[in-house]
Amino acid sequence: MLSVPLLKAFKSSLESGVSIRNIGILAPCLQKASDPIQQLFVDKIREYRQKSNSGKTLVEPTPALEKELKTELEKVTKQYGGGKGEEMTKFPSFKFVDPQIDSINLESK
Repeated sequence: MLSVPLLKAFKSSLESGVSIRNIGILAPCLQKASDPIQQLFVDKIREYRQKSNSGKTLVEPTPALEKELKTELEKVTKQYGGGKGEEMTKFPSFKFVDPQIDSINLESK
């Protein structure tokens, strides 16, 4: 829990324009990044979020990149036994069958 003197110091530093970097708890309270590098990072994250289509496809793919992705996915499919109509995202189901064992009649000797 934050003490009253610490909160007063934080309020006075915000009013005076001094940045506080050592108080990690209060970082979410700041709406705008005080460091230009931090602001650039936040801007790039926001730009990426706007360009992405909820993670379903690549962001701004080039034809060469799409071709490379398709090639790699085909290679993985062949390597792990996937084929047309195979559901590769589903965990495989196993069916174990007991082997047939011939009965041995020891009394017939």
